[in-house]
Amino acid sequence: MSDPKIASRREFVQRLGLAVGLTGLGIPHLSQAADKPIPMKPGEILQHLSSGNQRFINGTTALTPRTPADFARDVQGQAPPAVILGCADSRVPPEFVFDQPIGGLFVLRVAGNMVGSGPILLGSIEYAVAELGARLVVVMGHSQCGACKAAIEHIDNNDQLPGAIEGMVDYIRPVVRKVRGAGGDKLANVTRENAIQNAKRLESLGPILPELVKQQELKIVGAYYEMSTGKVHFLE
Repeated sequence: MSDPKIASRREFVQRLGLAVGLTGLGIPHLSQAADKPIPMKPGEILQHLSSGNQRFINGTTALTPRTPADFARDVQGQAPPAVILGCADSRVPPEFVFDQPIGGLFVLRVAGNMVGSGPILLGSIEYAVAELGARLVVVMGHSQCGACKAAIEHIDNNDQLPGAIEGMVDYIRPVVRKVRGAGGDKLANVTRENAIQNAKRLESLGPILPELVKQQELKIVGAYYEMSTGKVHFLE
């Protein structure tokens, strides 16, 4: 693959990889070197993640203890079909929640599952899509999210958080105001809406992601993980 730094934008988009199947997704595993990669549609990938989550809920997980041999299988390359932008919370490991094998997910985790304004997180997602062939991006919030809870509390108290935590929570403040007055659990409402808004933000940050969404080659969705039940609710 040629260096994207010297390729034209058109060439770069044309070189967008096709997502390939993995054993844990129910189709043969292929490395990047495979001659005929198997394309996967965003909706198919979403269904595979839903099935994996159901296995997790049922306690019928396909995951086994991991050894270096499991990682060695993919040492020459990776082709994860899905990107998960999840919360950094220690209780929310996406690989377990979706019952996916090594190489099955490209995972990014930051408190509050926020996109933010810098190039690092967006560039990481673009890399997974443009270079590795991912065709689904899930922005996943979760019950009892500490970042969302902090945003609610410190808006209500009209006080300030220490250090860079204040700037981080600033990204959630508009969401808190947006759902103000809605019925039901306030924290759950904020967390769900926060996932939705960050998914929508990714759809607008270009040029790579919006163009593929427009072509229906990429799907970006919000999700909410209920820790007490294990259920992931996709917020489409």
